[in-house]
Parts: sequence; structure tokens; C-alpha cells
Amino acid sequence: MANETSLSIVELIGAAEALKGNGSFGAAEVLYGTWVAQNPDDPLLYAVLFNQSVLFSETGKLAAARETLERALNLNPSFHAAHINLGRVLEQQGDIGAAVGQWNTVLEQTLAVTPASLSVRLTALNQIARTLEAANQDVLAESMLRQSLELDPHQREVAQHFIALRQRQCEWPVVQPLERVTPSQQVRAMSPLSAAAFSDDPLFQLGLCADYSRQDVGTPTAPMKAWPKAMEHDGPLRIGYLSSDLREHAVGHLMAEVFGLHERSKVEVFAYDCGPAADDPLTRNFRETTDNWRTISGIDDEAAARLIAEDGIQILIDVNGYTREGRTRLVALRPAPVIVNWLGFPGTTASPFHHYIVADDIIIPQDHEIYYSEEVLRLPCYQPNNRKRVVSERIWQRSDFGLPEDGTVFCCFNGSHKITRFCLDRWFAILKKVPGSVLWLLTGGTETDQRLKACAEAAGIAPDRLVFAGKMANPDHLARYPLADLFLDTTPYGAHTTASDALWMGVPVLTIAGKCFAARVCASLVTAAGLQELVCPTPEDYVKRAADLGKDRQALRDLRQRLTESRDDCLLFDTPLLVSKLEDLYAEMWQACRSNTLPKPDLSDLDALLEVATGIDHETTDMLAVDDYPAAWRDLLIARHEARPLFSRRFLDFTGA
Repeated sequence: MANETSLSIVELIGAAEALKGNGSFGAAEVLYGTWVAQNPDDPLLYAVLFNQSVLFSETGKLAAARETLERALNLNPSFHAAHINLGRVLEQQGDIGAAVGQWNTVLEQTLAVTPASLSVRLTALNQIARTLEAANQDVLAESMLRQSLELDPHQREVAQHFIALRQRQCEWPVVQPLERVTPSQQVRAMSPLSAAAFSDDPLFQLGLCADYSRQDVGTPTAPMKAWPKAMEHDGPLRIGYLSSDLREHAVGHLMAEVFGLHERSKVEVFAYDCGPAADDPLTRNFRETTDNWRTISGIDDEAAARLIAEDGIQILIDVNGYTREGRTRLVALRPAPVIVNWLGFPGTTASPFHHYIVADDIIIPQDHEIYYSEEVLRLPCYQPNNRKRVVSERIWQRSDFGLPEDGTVFCCFNGSHKITRFCLDRWFAILKKVPGSVLWLLTGGTETDQRLKACAEAAGIAPDRLVFAGKMANPDHLARYPLADLFLDTTPYGAHTTASDALWMGVPVLTIAGKCFAARVCASLVTAAGLQELVCPTPEDYVKRAADLGKDRQALRDLRQRLTESRDDCLLFDTPLLVSKLEDLYAEMWQACRSNTLPKPDLSDLDALLEVATGIDHETTDMLAVDDYPAAWRDLLIARHEARPLFSRRFLDFTGA
């Protein structure tokens, strides 16, 4: 040990890293421990302790990591990196308050921002924001993100969270000029999910998703180009479902029956779980009904891609797309010869690696296919449903939730991020037309609820006509649906699972068929439930129809009866048919692969679409209400083409330019 203890710090760290690289973590621990014990007075001991703590964290020894970091900070209280890492360790141990305290210490120590302290201050701000957001302390989280962006406006992920938080809090306008971040920069940095709730503008979303694919997903250096096991397999098609939501989650509820309904003579089902560890009833159901379950949450993208290829997956279904826990960098490695975008993300990926998107005739009419980079394949109804939903036997009363016994109860249990200023104005117009009615919403948190009440009062609506429902376990939540008379859909990002839940519980749903994928899903569901007359063509028709129904209790009862009587036979809840048709699509995809006729995404001119879209003020222009959408884009595209010619005429011809 004498030689080891005489190592310089540089030599020590190099030797420890070499041991780690060989998998000898125990030997690295011994090396660090011996050196620290023999060099208690070294002036750089705090730095060695820091590196030792990293090793402890990597091996899951959080208590040892915490103790080592605390010792390092006793030696050097201004050691910012140690405060940052101690915060992370404390967070992992569940002590959120202490974690935030460590990061706040960094902020206090870096009030005078210098080039040397900028990076660590940004890290502290972003860590605090992330933790507060997870704890639903959105106001404080937004403040942290705002400070971070003002220091460095080029943080795309920070900008994405900033926009998402403002949407969730119903803070309008969502995009606000910051000192160092222009509105157009914020729009360009927006996440695809936020964009779906921001504007019913499919050309904007196509351009934005392409940019997201380029910048946030990136282009792998060595994507797979050959899949020998997949191509040689001649048994049932090997279908891989990649999802983070095979658990207690909205998408998990929708897919609950899919794996078990697959015909095993046609497909072999592989599930690649990339979500947080879970052991709820839904997860157990998925494990039991799949043929092969793979947990890949702790596996890097390259290793996960090799696993999928080694399994011989022929068609990989990306059930996440551009959602928070999606693994699009893994998908970009092309681990299967055919890749499909379905269910989890409501829109195009505009990526070079997704061949198909699965929808239906309502969500993507033929003349809307230009809005999608993928080839469109269609089911009778796009969305699967769980016919075995667990519904509480509890009989709720309106008085349990502060609802009027006699007044009309309009409801919407979509997340608050889906509520736009335009949507809220339409709801207020409906309330004004139906005296004694209330709007029953899912709570967005105290501050958000109060903000919406203030908007109501400003519009001449008594604030108490907005009633907020607290979150509860799904069986109880489903059981309270029948207290409502009519579900009012949000725009432009409409109801998906929430619409299916309402219809299953016998509550009619009123929606507007917009232009984007997310703005048309609810129209598909309502039609598949047999209530196509509740799909409105315009916002004006939506307001009139809602008001008429709100004043006609018999009509509402008739709609409820139709739903109840047809529930077991309607297209919406015919999941066996959906799965059978899905298998037909898989066979079609594989035939295209075999015949070398897989579609190739056309990604030309999508950068120009985003450039044009950022010049539109989406928060003062309700694109949902624009009658001639192509014409609205025509002059904009002509001007762009004259300045810098587009690669092709496909968008110009679409708009008639």
C-alpha cells in the first residue's frame, strides 16, 4: 500500500478510473480509502473525497457518498461541485428540502456571477427547478428557470420546461419576451408536446418536430443498416413495443388489453419497458400478457438497440415518440428494419427513422397527409381501450364535490396545460348562455385554480361557477364521471384517454374537429362511440351546441342512454377488432420491407416551415378558427420562396401559391 498512498492526486484518480473501467469498483474503493487514510493533511484532500463520493454514488452507496461529501465540504465550504452532488445524493435519499438547501447554498455563493461561476450557478438553478416542478411547485420552479434562461438563453431543455410550466399554470401569453430570449427563440425551443397545446397549426408542428429531431435527438454516428435475425426469421412477426408507460399511466390504461389480444399465430409480442420501476396491477398485467418482457430503463441506447436487434424484432412500435421519458435516441439507432409511430405522441415525429404513423380516417384525412413525414396507415379507430376498467362501487353525490343538484354540470378533466385563452373564452360564453350551470375542472394546483377563477370574474362569470376536482385513484375518479352532464373538450390539444373514460361512463363529449392530430383525436373517439353529431365543425357551432344541450336536459339524457346501450358494441370499445386490424397493418408493413418498398420520409423544406411559423403570433391568432388554413399560409410561403427558394413545390402547391 505504500506505493499507492504515495501516488499524486492525478495518478490516484487515473488509477481509480482505470480500475472502474475494468469493472473493479471494489478495488477502486480500497485505493481511495487507503490514500485518504494515509493523507489526512493533504491540502487537496477535499478534491479526492469528492472523487471518492462519485464512486460511492455510482455503486449505490448513498450513505457513504453523503458522508464523504459532507467531509469534503467541512474542508472547503465553497466547493460548489460538492454542494451540487450532495444535493443529488440527498434527493435520492428522499430528503428534498435538504437537497434544495445545498443548491441554494451555491446560489448564495455565486451572487456575483463570473465566467468561472456561471456553469455551477446554472446547474443549481436547473436542479432546483427540476425538483420543484416534480413537487408541483410550479411558480417557484418557473422563477428558477427564468433566472437560468436570463443567464444563458441557449438552453433548449430549460426553455422547454419554462414554456411547459407556463402552459400548466394557464399563464397567458405563454411566450413572453425575456431580456435575453426573444419570443421567436422560445417558440423554436418549444417541445413538440407543448406545441400541440399551443396552436392548431400542423405546418408549424411539422417544422418544429423536424427541428426537435435534429437538435434534441440528433443523428447517430452508426445507425444499424442490417438486421440479420429479423430478416431471417420466418415465424410469427416479432413485434416490439417500446414504451415508458406500461404502468399506471393514461397510455397504460389504453393499452391494457392489447398484448393479450394478439393472435400468437401471427405475432410474437416483445415489450421494452423504458419507464420508471413499477409493480402496479397494470404493469403486472403487461408482464403476464407479453411473450417477452425486457426492462431497458438502466441500459444505454446503444446496448438497448443491440438487445432489440438480437431479439430479431421486425417491427418496432415507438409508443412514446417525443414524450418526457421517450427513448427517441434509441429509436434513431434503427434497431429494427421497420419503425412505427403510434399512440403515445399525438403527431408526426418528422424524423428520418420513423416509417409509418398509425391513425384513422378522421384523425388524418387523406388531404392532411402532407402534414406528416411518415406514411399514414389507418385503423377503423386509432385508439385502443381497456374494457376491463376498474370502477369504484362507491356512489358519489354532487354534494360530495360542491356541484349544484339541479344546474347543468359541464366538465373537463383534461390537464390544465391543455386549456388555452381561446378555449376558456368559449367555455365562458357557454356558461353565460346556460344560467345556473357550472364548469367542473381537474385542479391544476391552488395558484392555477385561482388564476382561472380570476379570469372568470374578469369575464363577468361568478368565480364559484368554476368547481375544481382534486386528483384521486382512477377507480374513484371514473365513478364520479356520471355526476357531469356534458364533457367539454379542450382545444387545440383535445381529450384522449379522458374522452374514452367519459364515454365509457356514459357522459357525452362535445368536441371540435381541428387541423392537427391532437385536435382531431377526440373527434375520432366521439364518432366511434356513435355520437358523431357532437363533433363540431367550428368554434361557434361548439358554443351553440353546448349551450343548447345545457338547456335541454332530455337531450342530454337521450345521449347518455345511447352511450350506455351501445357501449359494448360500438367501434370505440371494440379492442379485439383494433388489434386484429393492427396485425393486418403489421403484415402490410413487413411485406413492404421484404419487397424493399418501405416509405422514405421527405424532410425537405421543413426548416422553412418553422422559420415562417415563428413569425406568426399564435397567441393572438386562433388557428382553429381559420376557415381557409392553406390560404393563411399562402402569402407567407410565397414571401419565403421569393427570398430563398424552397427545395420543392409541395407546400407551395398545397397552399395554391
